[in-house]
Amino acid sequence: MIVYHDQLTGDELLSDSFPYKEIENEMLWEVEGKWIVQGAVDVDIGANPSAEGGEEDECVEEEAVKVVDIVDTFRLQEQPPFDKKQFITYMKRYIKLLTPKLDEEKQEVFKKHIPEATKFLLSKINDLQFFVGEGMHDDAALVFAYYKEGATDPTFIYIAYGLKEVKC
Repeated sequence: MIVYHDQLTGDELLSDSFPYKEIENEMLWEVEGKWIVQGAVDVDIGANPSAEGGEEDECVEEEAVKVVDIVDTFRLQEQPPFDKKQFITYMKRYIKLLTPKLDEEKQEVFKKHIPEATKFLLSKINDLQFFVGEGMHDDAALVFAYYKEGATDPTFIYIAYGLKEVKC
């Protein structure tokens, strides 16, 4: 199994259990999330509680909760929305922090293509949800989520060069 960690904080953000599609000159990864139900599961085992001396209302009260698989699996923490100015400020700082962590060849590719990827994200800024890893570090990579037209499940976007592959 491969787990992808945030290059700057070490937080787990993704794994190879969730296939991705490279977009924007391989700067961004697009990953499809799914809403799942956690918690109470009504299992009918064929027993009749009243025939066995039990009462009908004997079950434990649990609430079923709908969560997004990626958010739940990696304990992503939702952040307040950014406006364009805040987002540009964040990206400038993130690029400055991430670039030295990349080898020379990747630095050149990153510097060349990250402006277009940033414009792509800016074009969706009003539709994006923002998440960080479990540690909620100030320098953390953002994970973005949005709903494609007509979709009921969210699509997540990761900055590919901000992820570090770790084999487990």
